Amino acid sequence: MVDRRAIEPLRGAPNTEPHSYRVPGSKSITNRALLLAALAAGESTIERALFSDDTHYMSDALRRLGIPVDSDPRETDLYRGEVFHVRGCGGSIPAREARLETGNAGTAARFLAACACLGHGRFIVDGNERMRQRPIGDLLDALRQLGAGMSSSTGCPPVTVDADGLPGGTARVKGERSSQYLSALLMVAPYAQHDVDLEVVGELIAKPYIDLTLGVMSQFGVTVARDGYQRFHVPHGQCYRSQAHYLVEPDASSAHYLLAAAALTGMRVRIEGLTTASLQGDARFVEVLEQMGATVTRHPNVLEVLGPSQLRGIDADLNAISDTAPTVAVLATFAHSASRVRNVAHIRLQESDRLGNVAAELRKLGAKIEEHDDGWTIEPSSLHGGEVEPYDDHRLAMAFSLIGLRVPGIVIRNPDCVRKTFPDFFEQLQGLRVRQ
Repeated sequence: MVDRRAIEPLRGAPNTEPHSYRVPGSKSITNRALLLAALAAGESTIERALFSDDTHYMSDALRRLGIPVDSDPRETDLYRGEVFHVRGCGGSIPAREARLETGNAGTAARFLAACACLGHGRFIVDGNERMRQRPIGDLLDALRQLGAGMSSSTGCPPVTVDADGLPGGTARVKGERSSQYLSALLMVAPYAQHDVDLEVVGELIAKPYIDLTLGVMSQFGVTVARDGYQRFHVPHGQCYRSQAHYLVEPDASSAHYLLAAAALTGMRVRIEGLTTASLQGDARFVEVLEQMGATVTRHPNVLEVLGPSQLRGIDADLNAISDTAPTVAVLATFAHSASRVRNVAHIRLQESDRLGNVAAELRKLGAKIEEHDDGWTIEPSSLHGGEVEPYDDHRLAMAFSLIGLRVPGIVIRNPDCVRKTFPDFFEQLQGLRVRQ
């Protein structure tokens, strides 16, 4: 039996009293911090971290590599979150063989494939059916150029790593499919046997995630010389430093759904602990909401959005913050003028074909949406209720749920897929209704 979740619309005039939220820790930062803590020498404590399916796959895989990782679900400083204790092994991989299951966690699969190259033995990196369709060949090619033994019969997981340390040297990596390949290479490069020089071939997508990677690496004590987003030099001999109290930022990608809910309903939502100075590019989603007519207030430690009486259509290049693209498509159906979302062709290769699936499901609800190679054109639409299929994609489930705040009869199939990154999303969304 397929689980379903009905979303009840908000009733009456919007309540503009602030709704304050403390969202879970960033998935992107949590998984990077887990990897770097595992490669550091000594014990690190990662606080306010995300406890979700993706971080479970990452922490469990590190344990399978022989790196002790203990978890302690609790609340810290009023932030809901997981505390991880990681006893790093100084760049070594204790296990001589391991099978690393990653579900559909792209960060875990790509980061772990690179990390396993530092070991000595045979390691298998695999995932679920969708992960076995997600390309990883560009990363494997770059690792081979650095001297690693990598193989995959399909260019997707499962990946076999025949590891004997990472020699280093020079590698060229393609940038048009995923920035995670470059992030993975950068994070393991300090433990190569020689300096590592990386050159990005083609246009790099999702550039803010590289800034995030370099930011977390710096916090753990490693510096990288760079020439924009094209060339990176990582000197041999650097080591990550363990962190006694590493604090993870609130997840900007998760927060953006609640900020979008404010824009859609005319309500006021505040996200505690998040600012536009965040390491996370998705914190700049508020700039998109401003273009659509919302009022954004940037407090020293809070982002606040007040929704407009009517949304405006936009023409937006969302390459840098492409996780927000399905949400923008949803908002655009309620705008009073047409919208164009551009330069997100790569989202076809993520947890689902987000370009095609967003168009298909919105059309089922009456949306006027045209799919392009790199995005959509969305006309103002009169939506109706219906059952929506998120294709086991957490970002689609959360984006489609927003429609239910305005349109009666919206039902989300397989709502538990949000556990990938935002386990209590529906409870948080319900908070808008409780205080209306």
